[in-house]
Amino acid sequence: MVNRMRATRSHRNNRRSHHALEAARVSKCANCGAAHRSHAICMNCGWYKGRKVIDLAAQATKRAAKAKKQSAETSAK
Repeated sequence: MVNRMRATRSHRNNRRSHHALEAARVSKCANCGAAHRSHAICMNCGWYKGRKVIDLAAQATKRAAKAKKQSAETSAK
């Protein structure tokens, strides 16, 4: 079956003119000054709206200990 009224390229592109992606909004962290997405915690220091939400230093040490344990297990085999 054939379209009776075919949409031309210009009509199709006019319809799609609102489909472009926008750049993410970036805010400055009040605690450390790093750039972060608006309404999201700062992944540099773990603060949001003037309070500490995540202890990133503790997570980093835990991640390092886990990696060290895994490397020790693989080298022992």
